[in-house]
Amino acid sequence: MIARNAAARCYRVEHRTTYKYSDEVTSSYGRVYLTPREFPGQRLLSHEIHIDPTPSDRSIGTDVYGNTTSYFHVTAEHTKLVVTGESVVEVDTPDATAVSATGKPWEQARPSTTNGPLAVEFTLDLHPPEITPEVTAYAAESLTPGRPLLEAVTELNTRIHDDFIYKSGSTTVSTKVADVFAARAGVCQDFARIGAACLRSHGLASHYVSGYLATDPPPGKERMVGADATHAWSAVWVPGDTAHDRTGHWIGFDPTNDQFADERYVTVAWGRDYADVPPLRGIIYTDAKESTITVSVDVAPVEV
Repeated sequence: MIARNAAARCYRVEHRTTYKYSDEVTSSYGRVYLTPREFPGQRLLSHEIHIDPTPSDRSIGTDVYGNTTSYFHVTAEHTKLVVTGESVVEVDTPDATAVSATGKPWEQARPSTTNGPLAVEFTLDLHPPEITPEVTAYAAESLTPGRPLLEAVTELNTRIHDDFIYKSGSTTVSTKVADVFAARAGVCQDFARIGAACLRSHGLASHYVSGYLATDPPPGKERMVGADATHAWSAVWVPGDTAHDRTGHWIGFDPTNDQFADERYVTVAWGRDYADVPPLRGIIYTDAKESTITVSVDVAPVEV
């Protein structure tokens, strides 16, 4: 894993999702990804998930990528369901010298069953395919032969930020990368998926990261509780420094904000795509014709 220094920031995260229905729901099944990951550079100090109405059944498990996922089943009739994740997370400041050390040609960062067997899956396209000739050509402008990996990813990150407009509501979670390319607009989930698709199109490993970004209020303004939102970014795999290191490490990059992930980024889960790690998905049984969903996220710095 990437080396971290002793400096760290601690956050209290509250992620509340409220569903309201126009008629009684008799049964509700849900699966959530609201538990921040633990790995070198991030520590989960406390965590709880509150569900109202109280579930008759719930469990916690780990998916194939090592993410913590929670399942619940509410059998009490209800017209409102509230799911709240509360966490305290400590995130280290990245070691700049470790990041800058990735100066080898990007071609040498392609994983194989020998140097990075766990990363190979993240080189594969999705189904249905997301890697189009346009994606491959777009990535090739940054991934020129022999170019240092970090330099190439830095430029790709900036180009996505500059070439695509952030437009809330312009896409849905099912919008394809090709459609975002055509519209040249989207949101953070779209830009993270573009970043991953571009790197995969040339044999590099990249995963989709779901989490939060701590934001600071404008000068002279107080923080607005609940004004933050979920965030998404990409990560590129970097081989280990020795022949015996078959794990390597991942470096997060954020095309939405044209920067690399640092101590302001709280990682919840990672996978191949948004569909692998949605904050909440489920099935309900109801005759309700209408429903609404409201999401409130607050990421506040705390002292530990």
